[in-house]
Amino acid sequence: MQKLLLLGDEAIAQGAIDAGISGIYAYPGTPSTEITEYVHASKEAKQKGIVASWTANEKTSAEAALGMSYAGKRAMVCMKHVGLNVAADPFINSSVTGANGGLIFVVADDPSMHSSQNEQDSRFFGKFAMIPILEPSNQQEAYDMVHYGFDLSEKFKIPVMLRITTRLAHSRSGVVRKPSREQNQNKLPENLRQFVLLPAIARKQYKDLLNNQPAFEKDSHNSGYNKYIDGKDKSMGIIACGLAYNYLMENYPDRVVPYPVLKLSQYPTPTELIRKIYNECDKILVLEDGYPIVEELLKGALSLGKEIKGRLDGSVPRDGELNPTIVAKALGMKVPDVKPIPELVAGRPPSLCKGCPHIDSFVALNEALEKWAKGRVFSDIGCYTLSALPPYESINTCVDMGASITMAKGAADAGMFPAVAVIGDSTFTHSGITGLLDAVNDKSNITVIILDNATTGMTGGQPSAALDKIEAICKGVGVEEDHIRVLKPLKKHHEENLAIMKEELEYNGVSVIIPRRECIQTLNKRMREKFKEKAKN
Repeated sequence: MQKLLLLGDEAIAQGAIDAGISGIYAYPGTPSTEITEYVHASKEAKQKGIVASWTANEKTSAEAALGMSYAGKRAMVCMKHVGLNVAADPFINSSVTGANGGLIFVVADDPSMHSSQNEQDSRFFGKFAMIPILEPSNQQEAYDMVHYGFDLSEKFKIPVMLRITTRLAHSRSGVVRKPSREQNQNKLPENLRQFVLLPAIARKQYKDLLNNQPAFEKDSHNSGYNKYIDGKDKSMGIIACGLAYNYLMENYPDRVVPYPVLKLSQYPTPTELIRKIYNECDKILVLEDGYPIVEELLKGALSLGKEIKGRLDGSVPRDGELNPTIVAKALGMKVPDVKPIPELVAGRPPSLCKGCPHIDSFVALNEALEKWAKGRVFSDIGCYTLSALPPYESINTCVDMGASITMAKGAADAGMFPAVAVIGDSTFTHSGITGLLDAVNDKSNITVIILDNATTGMTGGQPSAALDKIEAICKGVGVEEDHIRVLKPLKKHHEENLAIMKEELEYNGVSVIIPRRECIQTLNKRMREKFKEKAKN
């Protein structure tokens, strides 16, 4: 079969195409973005008529994928770990509705917070939902697990989580493809009330979910992805979860570990395999890239058994991602002292791109707020969050998608004036509209600045759901038309923009300012493509 050099994300995407998906839904979020981008760009996916959709947010992604599953087709929904918080409602409830066509939730966790607000481990959500979880240790497994996951989903009529982490998502390896599978035919659920979660139906289906747990665990025990590998030295046993298994093996070039190893890549945790390694070894080292989920399971509440080493006792750092050196130290191996690389070039903090339209917006906002004390600007998640850094130092918060508007509302309710929210166009349609509606309903005294650069800039320029709709949305939720102001953020318009900002800051009520200019990166890309097209002709 064909062998490809793929990122972990790309391996999952190609696996989905080959496994017969009919649709993939996502809101862009690092480190998961490249999965959907790969399907978007795939000629094969287009030929097969696969729907590849960027959605308004992760909740709408999950619900669209659940609808495709309802119709009998295979569907995938992709998000980063904090995106699962947004999709939690349909995600948790889908374990009770079950699936019809195969349904996989791909969740990309970000230990060490390379581009995220926290390190949360999505295995907790999977355990909470009581669904099978797959955690590949390399790119080939990521590809293979997509095929296996869809089969598992349709076998048990249940959604399946595929959990990856940043290093696997963004590193490359050779991947051997399987034969391509045809897409499912449309087929409605046998029980047409399966997806109707009225309490009487939900109670029965929840019991079914509980009754299926032993079958999920049995499948996990028998899965080829969970392996007990014996070792001669029983002084320690090692449980390596997902990518941590790769880090372990990197410390043994001959691929022979002297200790017994339990490789875990499918959950629920296989109790018998855990019991086997626990009974055979004097102590246990748990390696997991994320939270100490398996370690806590082994220790229990009182920790009265054998020594369990891992993140909780300091054998492995409590935060951050694993790497081969951390694993070597936990194994008691000698690790050579690594001298720090000398700083040949001064470090440069991240900054807004030269020519970014947000620069002119923040310069005007800073000047408009000069007569008030600092600390009045609530921001959101996007490239504009870099305005927290010098030289602008414009914003004071960044918590989660959409929080800028609702935090500004709460501060205004507490008596803060002025209270300013700064949010991007894509983030506004993701999670800001409902907060604006609350502010309108309560006649809150806030100024909302929606930075419209016509794209989802931070993740690479995916389409924005807000394109050409922002004024209509604001008017639709009740913002007075006279206080929906559109600006052109350019230096030559500075005085005009400044006057409008000052005017709206003084207004007692909800006002919306929309600085609108195309992202400099997408503009450059568009102009390059236009030049290439012109050169061809």
